[in-house]
Amino acid sequence: MGSGPPTYDAEPTALPPADPDDLDDLVADTVLDGARYGACTLRAASVRGDSARYRGEPRRDSLLTARFGTAEHALVLVAMATGARATPGAHRAAAEACHWIGRAVGRSHARLAEDIRAGRRGDLKSGLHRLTDRSLGKLRASAAEQGIDPEEYAATLRCLLLPADPECRTRVFFGVGDGGLFRLRDGDWQDIEPRVSDVTGDPVVGFGSLPAETPEGDRLTMDLGIPTPPSPYEPAPPPPREPFRFRASIAHPGDTLLMCTGGLAEPLRGEPDLCRYLTGRWSGPTPPGLAAFLADTQVRVKGYADDRTAAAVWEA
Repeated sequence: MGSGPPTYDAEPTALPPADPDDLDDLVADTVLDGARYGACTLRAASVRGDSARYRGEPRRDSLLTARFGTAEHALVLVAMATGARATPGAHRAAAEACHWIGRAVGRSHARLAEDIRAGRRGDLKSGLHRLTDRSLGKLRASAAEQGIDPEEYAATLRCLLLPADPECRTRVFFGVGDGGLFRLRDGDWQDIEPRVSDVTGDPVVGFGSLPAETPEGDRLTMDLGIPTPPSPYEPAPPPPREPFRFRASIAHPGDTLLMCTGGLAEPLRGEPDLCRYLTGRWSGPTPPGLAAFLADTQVRVKGYADDRTAAAVWEA
């Protein structure tokens, strides 16, 4: 799709280099998984992008699907991460991010499943925020242990929690970083990615801009936008962290919920033909099989050659 044929070949060209003493570091070109629990059917795939296939680079995206618990008390986690661009350990950072959040959610799955069934949105948001911060903190600690800049050994992280209880239709999304969260309802795509709230209204003392003058009428010095030199007595402030994103929503029968990394979110937002194509493919009475879902997520769009990772949930 797009204005012409994509730049790269449709099939893999070169394999990533391999270290005979570290074969566990190799990443498969494609990962595919699926399941059916409660009222939902899950399909998940992670595919190396056309650019990485051509250059012989490993897939920077990582995908984890896991079930914790049994019967109606089970909780399904889908986690996906994307390592920083143009860094040699990007695929390792993404895999670590998925593993850390998987361990954290797995150890707390009973409480999380209970909070989801009871609709405790505030508890869920604060608890998942804490688990996410802790997991990404472990990733930064891992970077320090390896002597790597934490900004290079970093990853976006996006997760879905799906309760196996057929009476519970709450679907929980949380994460940090770019990507997409979409819902196909009644033939229309809705972009439901949680937005980072902006501060609006008049300046408040102690927050945002300073007032123009003091209560006594003295004018304040104008800020010319010149950065203040770092103090030799104080450590440099850490770089700002990505905001935490959270959304808990009630699924309707017939909905399709799609969570994806930027490699698929960007063409979905930028190429209407792709949205129309997936609408036709995913609006049928039954969810696609694994092979069909993989083919759908790989539809090529000119100008978009990054890894694609997607998890879609069909509601019965």
